[in-house]
Amino acid sequence: MFVAQRMTANPFTVTSGNSIPEAQAVMASHGVRHLPVVDDGVVVGVISKNDIRAALPSQATTLSAQEATYLVSKLRVGKVMSAPAITVSPEALLEEAAVLMRDEKIEILPVVQDGMLVGVITESDLLDSFIDILGFRDPGTRLTIEAKDQPGVLATLTGITANHHANIQHLAVHRGLLDASVVIVGLNTPNTEAIEADLEAAGMRVLGRLVNL
Repeated sequence: MFVAQRMTANPFTVTSGNSIPEAQAVMASHGVRHLPVVDDGVVVGVISKNDIRAALPSQATTLSAQEATYLVSKLRVGKVMSAPAITVSPEALLEEAAVLMRDEKIEILPVVQDGMLVGVITESDLLDSFIDILGFRDPGTRLTIEAKDQPGVLATLTGITANHHANIQHLAVHRGLLDASVVIVGLNTPNTEAIEADLEAAGMRVLGRLVNL
């Protein structure tokens, strides 16, 4: 799956010349925690609620509320934002975006194509993708199966499900310890007892079952 399939297109933005209260107003009105900072069509940074919070006067300040408000009103996004922006292409794999966020310890990536901002992808987008790929919320049954890590195992599994006229909606494989793999398969039926029996007879072990009606 690619970034373009899960990103938010045409995101809300601010410029480096906007004031901090203006950035806060955009975040509040649209329910977002991060904003790309775009000057003359180019992404120059990202500003987050955490960036703003770190720049605000401490609660221990001796400034009056009026003085603190005045100082914040004069503060510009360009002085507070995280720069330069770390970006990703819409053609990048979701895994690439996830690794980039993980390595850089960031929660959002502006998506840039031909030098122009076309979207953003966030940690929440990646989590939603993970949930959707595994079919956690979809109707049917999700089986977690331990199987030998050897050629032909998936062919055996899909053959068994086909024999029972069950359609595979989701499939994921994680290589576990030694010679075993964990297979997560989402089926379009709530009745999987016969399928599970045949899987066990074929040398697999059903570790868990989740039924969504």
